[in-house]
Amino acid sequence: MNARLRAAVGTEAGRAPASVKVWDPLVRLLHWSLAACIFGAYLVEDGDTAHRVLGYLALGLVATRVAWGFVGSPHARFRDWVRGPRAVRAYLRERLAGTSRRRLGHNPAAGIMMLGLLATVVLVGVTGWMQTLDAFWGVEWVEDLHAVLAWSLLGLIGLHVAAAVVESLHYRENLIAAMVHGRKRAVEAADGASGRPPHVGRAPVVADQDAATNRHEP
Repeated sequence: MNARLRAAVGTEAGRAPASVKVWDPLVRLLHWSLAACIFGAYLVEDGDTAHRVLGYLALGLVATRVAWGFVGSPHARFRDWVRGPRAVRAYLRERLAGTSRRRLGHNPAAGIMMLGLLATVVLVGVTGWMQTLDAFWGVEWVEDLHAVLAWSLLGLIGLHVAAAVVESLHYRENLIAAMVHGRKRAVEAADGASGRPPHVGRAPVVADQDAATNRHEP
């Protein structure tokens, strides 16, 4: 009730819409730590101790994120944002038509991107680790596969960043900043009498299945 009252008062007073917690501290820490590990690994030469350490750290971060995806906060859980091919296709059609709905968590397409990034990091790390084993030491196909996966990861990261910028502009909400402070515009504050968020045209705002839980967070 207090959160709803604050949102209503803020809207009536013409202030910025109220926000709610979406990304918990561990999600944000893992996100930026993984980005730092990947960036650092590209700066140091292959085979260096620092390169290997950063690779192992990245694998550990991914393992932690996967575990958190089952037991973490509502929007951190896989069940909140992992959707099947049909839901992804439907979202992409709506997005191209300009009728896609704003989510508090990841949208279906972003969910696929997240899974792809996590899986690619694991593959890069595993092929890097294989090169330290006697069985694969100096094996050319392992080295080539590691390099291809590493550059593929860089491409996915570029696509991920570009999508975040495009979606931020479309929904007029800074998604990159949201991954820093963990908060996004509340559904109640964004919904108007027409069911559309102000300033966002035809893109209606909807809550994820766990939005009710987030509204009760401080």
